[in-house]
Amino acid sequence: MGTEIRQFTSIKDIVDYTSNQISQNKALFEDYSQWLGTLLRDFEKENKDEEWYKKTLAIQKTLKSQTKQPPAKSSNEKKQKGKNGKGEAESCWVYSGKLQISFANEAQTQIIFDAIEKIKTKIQEFEEFKIAIQQLSRLGLGTTVTYLIYIEDDAPKKIVLKSRSNTKGNESFKFATEFSVPAFYRK
Repeated sequence: MGTEIRQFTSIKDIVDYTSNQISQNKALFEDYSQWLGTLLRDFEKENKDEEWYKKTLAIQKTLKSQTKQPPAKSSNEKKQKGKNGKGEAESCWVYSGKLQISFANEAQTQIIFDAIEKIKTKIQEFEEFKIAIQQLSRLGLGTTVTYLIYIEDDAPKKIVLKSRSNTKGNESFKFATEFSVPAFYRK
């Protein structure tokens, strides 16, 4: 999605939004994890002895145990410590400008794993944000504050508390108009 600013009128609305984002990302995480597992089982027959397959299988097994832990170094960062910064991870990719293209099974598992890592990081950021918001609710700000949340790369990064005016006119729209009804004229 990118960068956006969202405005909330209550902490409950923020918690609901955050909980919704967490559940959506967890569902996506689960879908991609199942997809990766299916691919690995399908690739097992033909790629069982290849090094990339063994590494991907090991990473996938540890992925489930790390869901509550902070993300470790990316597998791409570890693999790119080869000659001239290009390691095994890039052996299946061809560059076309800034776009990477591949026909290899390894590339398919790699992009799914990369997506899973990013989603896991996003879930952790939302969970940390939710805890911070729940702590903020203990201050008793109630409905006297508007909350502006800066969201970058689909994760909340900053929050601005803006005091609301006590006048009701600022909280809702006023509808003021004059109605005119055409008069029916009988002869």
